[in-house]
Amino acid sequence: MIHGVLNVYKGKGYTSHDVVAKLRGITGQKKIGHTGTLDPDATGVLPVCLGKATKLCDMLTDKDKAYEAVLLLGVSTDTQDAGGEVLGTSDTAGLGEKEVREAIQSFVGGYDQVPPMYSALKVGGKRLYELAREGKVVERKARPVDIYQIRVLKMDLPRVWMEVSCSKGTYIRTLCHDIGEKLGCGGCMEELFRTKVSSFLLSDSLTLADINKRMQEGTLGEVLVPVDAMFGGYRKIVVKEPWISLARNGNSLPIKAVTGGEGIEDGEEVRLYNEAGQFIAIYAWKEERKEYHIVKMFFNEYI
Repeated sequence: MIHGVLNVYKGKGYTSHDVVAKLRGITGQKKIGHTGTLDPDATGVLPVCLGKATKLCDMLTDKDKAYEAVLLLGVSTDTQDAGGEVLGTSDTAGLGEKEVREAIQSFVGGYDQVPPMYSALKVGGKRLYELAREGKVVERKARPVDIYQIRVLKMDLPRVWMEVSCSKGTYIRTLCHDIGEKLGCGGCMEELFRTKVSSFLLSDSLTLADINKRMQEGTLGEVLVPVDAMFGGYRKIVVKEPWISLARNGNSLPIKAVTGGEGIEDGEEVRLYNEAGQFIAIYAWKEERKEYHIVKMFFNEYI
């Protein structure tokens, strides 16, 4: 079985689930998961986890992301992107670049964003997009998101090309909609291109054709990110042989059970290996109890 993370370039027209299905066919293994939905019309970076790395899916979903988007002012749609039904149009001839830039920059920082009806979030056990397709509109609670930076790349009104760095859970089409509302003319997202998820960059991403070719050539390992490499900033500690069974079962470990833990701080998370160099788990030091406690187990003797 293949274990690790692939930086996949998702093309237009594919859902995230489509990419997973294609990769299952290419690799011949079922244990594959993606790290967060990217809309079918959106393109760009989609990290995909294979084998033991599927335990990383929720962790990568929580990471910060960066996008390039095209904002179309003067058009409002039911999906908040250009693929939806047009709800209204406005004349943007009176808009000035300075006014638009100020409105865009006003969203930098934290703000409460109401998720769109056409989204995968669940309300009452049903996904919002399912309710939307039934013609239903339900109240959605605003969720706090962080917009770290918005850089205007080009402006040719009514279109604005911009680069957005943001926290998890941010809907760029909703950001476009909200900017349009602030300007009083409406707006929607015309294009979306994800350029970064955590340390995965667009410049390093691979198309499905690239991955298929490497699989046939036997060179996929050259571009596969090992599971423990995802925690490269964490300190490495090694469990001593007498405590190896405890570690593999996710039990707490006393400080004498490991080497490399000098100067550890309370709550600090570390990578745990056995003496043969095999990655076992992520543990965290609990100062009050003088023990390492399990955070996430990656060892599995059966795979």
